[in-house]
Amino acid sequence: MTDRNPDLDRFDRNILAVLAIEGRITVTELAARVGLSKSPTQARMRRLEAMGAIRGYRAMLDAVKLGRAHVAFVEVKLSDTRAAALDAFNKAVAKLPEVEECHMIAGSFDYLLKVRTRDMPSYRRVMGEKISALPHVAHTSTFVSMEAVKDEAF
Repeated sequence: MTDRNPDLDRFDRNILAVLAIEGRITVTELAARVGLSKSPTQARMRRLEAMGAIRGYRAMLDAVKLGRAHVAFVEVKLSDTRAAALDAFNKAVAKLPEVEECHMIAGSFDYLLKVRTRDMPSYRRVMGEKISALPHVAHTSTFVSMEAVKDEAF
């Protein structure tokens, strides 16, 4: 974690670093790893959760083993970028389970989507039936990932 939040000391940053990799670690083991006892570690975790630095805990799933190995990145250009149009697009795209990530972009297009499906025919269906039908979509460009060189949540 290179960005420094002044409200986080080295113990907080160490707790976050360990939890980012091992979310199921016991508090006792976490405390030993960061050099604190169990009670202060638990208190810090509760504070980090309350301040939103820890948003939750989840399992990391293997997309290939779950039949979702195909990854495509989609540039989306909208026909209208006024607030109401952006809001309509944002709400609609959030409902698509195949869209793993959606980022508003400052550049020659408006959004970048990370789309995960089983295979190319599945992707073509999602593109034709869902993404192209999103509100205000004027143009899309697809880039298919050949290999994930680095794929980490944080």
